[in-house]
Amino acid sequence: MVTYLLKKSYQLKDLQEIDFKDLWGDHGIFTTMWVFGKPPRILFFENHIKNLIRSLNKYGIKKKFIKRDILEIINKNLSKNYNYNHLFRVALNKKVISISLRKKISSKLDFNLKLVKLKRERPQYKNLKYKKILSYLSKMNNSKSDIALVFKNKILETGTSNLLFIKGKKVFIPKKDYYEGNTYKFFKTKIKKIIKKDILVNELKKYDEIILIGSGKGVTSVKTIKQIGWKRKNLIQYKIFSKYYLSAIKKCNLYKFK
Repeated sequence: MVTYLLKKSYQLKDLQEIDFKDLWGDHGIFTTMWVFGKPPRILFFENHIKNLIRSLNKYGIKKKFIKRDILEIINKNLSKNYNYNHLFRVALNKKVISISLRKKISSKLDFNLKLVKLKRERPQYKNLKYKKILSYLSKMNNSKSDIALVFKNKILETGTSNLLFIKGKKVFIPKKDYYEGNTYKFFKTKIKKIIKKDILVNELKKYDEIILIGSGKGVTSVKTIKQIGWKRKNLIQYKIFSKYYLSAIKKCNLYKFK
């Protein structure tokens, strides 16, 4: 069961607080950011906001000064005196902006992926059509498991993260039908070549490592896919990716929410 530090909703037009609405299933967009430390830092904050605004425009949700409004809400709800390790979700439809803050769960090395036949609606956007995914995740130990979305025998993404597939020193990611998250975009600046190709379920055994990357999972190594008998062969690239990610954390500046 997820424990929330806070859940609030505001009218988009004037930021007046209203009864909380989670907005799942609505026509809208969300982003989930990792808030950590005291005073708080938000990893890849500027990119989260840029991606959010770009997606909102595609969904016809337009409001002047939306970044300013989000910063105002952050100022109201995050304390400089609290030591955070939380996931801060911002969700919007045409009338409401909702936020929630929940404890970030650390992934374990004993991590299993469950294959599920499912593709998100308009997957290139972080839209709110997530109820089916949430129905799976709510029944799982999220520190040790996630679902991998499969469509026409191709693996796309997980319920929470992008997926990278490793063969030797080569890094692969699915061709299409998934959201390119901010953590993935960070790694694209660090890894010389990430090859896009169809990742077929019946070819998974040729990959040495499978790695989840995202705001909630950070960098997580998959140990098993029990349904098909896949087991990781090593942790070589996982350790390299983890070092890059740690460097981003260390360089993350204190954000002046103004």
